[in-house]
Amino acid sequence: MTSLTLAAPSAAAPRRRRRVLPGFNLTLGYTLFYLGLIVLIPLSALVFKTFSMSWLQFWEAVTAPRVLASFRLTFGASLFAAAVNVVAGLLVAWVLVRYEFPGKKIADALVDLPFALPTAVAGISLAALLAENGWIGQYLEPLGIKLAFQPGGIVVALIFIGLPFVVRTVQPVLEDTEKELEEAAACLGANRWQTFRLVIFPAIAPALLTGFAMAFARAVGEYGSVIFIAGNMPMVSEITPLIIIGKLEQYDFAGATAVASVMLLISFILLLIINGLQAWGRKRYGASA
Repeated sequence: MTSLTLAAPSAAAPRRRRRVLPGFNLTLGYTLFYLGLIVLIPLSALVFKTFSMSWLQFWEAVTAPRVLASFRLTFGASLFAAAVNVVAGLLVAWVLVRYEFPGKKIADALVDLPFALPTAVAGISLAALLAENGWIGQYLEPLGIKLAFQPGGIVVALIFIGLPFVVRTVQPVLEDTEKELEEAAACLGANRWQTFRLVIFPAIAPALLTGFAMAFARAVGEYGSVIFIAGNMPMVSEITPLIIIGKLEQYDFAGATAVASVMLLISFILLLIINGLQAWGRKRYGASA
């Protein structure tokens, strides 16, 4: 009598996973080609054009008083606007996620308006509102508050275009946050501040930092919505992108690339710091969770 033994599939030979997209080599090659074509080649051209200048010419181009003033205004206003958007974006996302009210879908759609609205239209609208004879500016003028054609108007424009980045980054994280944890914290005697600080904030901190980085990056390169409300006064309300455009119009391509290279370097360093803080926040709050 012969016994038949059925060969069981070996555990050491796992079934080959069927991938929807092509294999790693093809997708990696496409990724590197795309990044090189869209990102690395333009940036390397920017750097190589800057090398056509001597060190003295480069230093004089990037340390001119107007250029330094534009650096301070651009990065200072961008950081301040991104910080404001972190608070405002969190509040807007919280209301959209946790409350039901008439017109909620309309309010949710209006958050994306700065994405679809042409930047020039946003700048003209803000200038019309905040000017001395505008709908809002006419009430601020007697109080001594001037926003249009001043650095304050630039901050308002950057807040307007950066808010959706924070809202859309934090909103899905809040939707996934379990309300039972908040109820458990309240049952254990935690007040509202303790619940937010110990339960909610650790869950949304990485998303807040991501939204801050995205809002800051958008604000640094913003041009269309700013030039209409800034006034473009040298040493007062002149942003760095306008300096670059002015040099290009004067056919000073080397000077434009020099200023752009410094702007790129400062932006990269700031984003690197923000990403480091984001990784630290994930590690810290993830471990505490």
